[in-house]
Amino acid sequence: MFTGLIEETGIVKSVRRGRESAVIYISAKIVLEGLKVGDSISTNGVCFSVTSFSSDTFTVDVMAETMRSTNLGDITSGTILNLERALKLSGRLGGHLVSGHIDGTGVIRDFRREDIATMVTIEAEISVLKYIIHKGSVAIDGISLTVVDVNESSFTVGIIPHTSGESILLKRRLGEKVNIECDMIGKYVEKFTLNREMNTKKLKIDEAFLKENGFF
Repeated sequence: MFTGLIEETGIVKSVRRGRESAVIYISAKIVLEGLKVGDSISTNGVCFSVTSFSSDTFTVDVMAETMRSTNLGDITSGTILNLERALKLSGRLGGHLVSGHIDGTGVIRDFRREDIATMVTIEAEISVLKYIIHKGSVAIDGISLTVVDVNESSFTVGIIPHTSGESILLKRRLGEKVNIECDMIGKYVEKFTLNREMNTKKLKIDEAFLKENGFF
C-alpha cells in the first residue's frame, strides 16, 4: 500500500526483455535505504517486489500482463520513473490509499498554466473514467492528485510546484501514455452494489416461493 507521495525519481539503467516479460534495472538513492529483497516499491504507480539490489540499483520482474496494461511496456534505458516505498503504518497518510494496481492508461492531451499550478488534461477510456469524480483522488504514474474536472472523455488534475519538482509528470509530452489508478473506494462500492442487485434478482418471491416456505 502506498500514499501517492513520490519520494524520488529513478532512472532505468537497462531492460532485459523476455518473450513477453522483462527485468528492469533502476538506479535510485532514497528508496534503497533499508531495502530488503521482497520489499514493495511503486514504480510509475505499479507495485513491484524487489528481486535484487546493490548500492545504487534495484531490480524488478515485470510480468506480461503489466507490460500490456501499463506504460512500462514502452520504457527504455534512460527512462525516468516515479518511485515510492510502501507505506509504514506509523507514518502520515499525506496522499490517499494507493494499491499500486493499475486500472488503465490514459494519454496526455493538454498542459495549461494557471498561476503557480499547471492543469493537466488526460484522455481515458470510460472503464477508467466511471470511477473518477470531481474533487476525488486519482493516482497518475503513482502520484496522488485531486481531480479538478471530469467529462465523458477526459479528466483534469492540477500540479503544484512541489509535485512538479518531485515527480516526472510535467516532464512528459503531449500524447504520452500515463498509468492510472482510481480511488479503490469507488470500485468496492460498485462491487457491493452489483452483488446486492444480483442477489435480489435471484431471489424471486412468488406464490410458489411462499408455498415452499410455509406461507400457504
